[in-house]
Amino acid sequence: MAPNTNRRGIPMPFVSRARRVDPPSAVVTARAPEVAREPRPSMVDSAIYSKGVRVASPRSLAETYRALDATPDGVAWIGLYRPSAQELMSLADEFELHQLAIEDAIVAHQRPKLERYDGVLFVVLKAANYLDVPEEVDFGELHLFVGPNFVITVRHSESPDLSHVRQRMEREPELLALGTQAILYAIIDAVVDAYSPVVAGLANDIDEIETQVFGGDALVSRRIYELSREVIDFQRATHPLTAVMVALEHGSAKYGVTQELQRALRDVSDHLIQVNERVDGFRQLLRDILTVNSTLVAERQNEETVRLAHAANRQGEEVKKISSWAAILFAPSIIGTIYGMNFTNMPELEWTWGYPAALGAMVLSGFGLYFVFKRRGWL
Repeated sequence: MAPNTNRRGIPMPFVSRARRVDPPSAVVTARAPEVAREPRPSMVDSAIYSKGVRVASPRSLAETYRALDATPDGVAWIGLYRPSAQELMSLADEFELHQLAIEDAIVAHQRPKLERYDGVLFVVLKAANYLDVPEEVDFGELHLFVGPNFVITVRHSESPDLSHVRQRMEREPELLALGTQAILYAIIDAVVDAYSPVVAGLANDIDEIETQVFGGDALVSRRIYELSREVIDFQRATHPLTAVMVALEHGSAKYGVTQELQRALRDVSDHLIQVNERVDGFRQLLRDILTVNSTLVAERQNEETVRLAHAANRQGEEVKKISSWAAILFAPSIIGTIYGMNFTNMPELEWTWGYPAALGAMVLSGFGLYFVFKRRGWL
């Protein structure tokens, strides 16, 4: 066997023997130690299909390689969940996977994209799932390696669950017989279909927020912000997928995709466009709701300010009245107090008109002050 060939004797232009043994594995392990230390096997399901029918169900990667070698027209579909770096390097050795794609699959946290490495497609998809109880969107990441006779799916989260996709394909052997492109279509179709419940959930949340806004809920601003962040994250999952669909459509003729699959992919693209339009509308609507909420908050604050001002004015009027009556009563009190001291040397005490004069001074001062305050509008 040549030094740069895999176990089938196929030349490997991307991953040399020297690189496979030492540096790449060590480098990749250093970049994702939490993945590389995973001790358990990550294989969820593995199957070899021939003419759309499952002919083998290997339990390990080594068995999968042998079973695929024993099936000349076979197609391997390998499903992995959080695989280790060693497992991915084994797949790279066997199926001539590009080192850059392997590093992306290990590190994860990629945006949806499609890259071609000669005859191998590397596709990144973002799955979304709406959780009813917390009313939030849960996102998952899926990596696919698609070659002439193999499909490798690498999941880094619980979603998407691809078991129902595999079951659907196995129930439709004529579709599965179309090869790896059909499997790729089915997976993308399932991911895009799962966006619909998310769109419905977000629409329902926006309806509830509108009710809260016009109901005067003080906590609605926080919910608007949180929902806006979810919509932005959802956009990051759906918008780049449009470019993936365009790239797949442009490469359909070159890579021998059947007309039926091309129509199916266009249908998925149409569905994706509708999702993107709804999501774009959600983001704009949330901006408008936030603006309306800010306006309503400002109006309520202005109304509260006016109410407080009116209350202050009313209190001022009451203070004026109280002060006026206090002043009116204060002047006679001073006169009465002075003349109530009964000092010996007070000439008014011996004056015949002293008492009437004192009473008259009290009455005149009181009426005088009353007319003064009345004229100023205090009474």
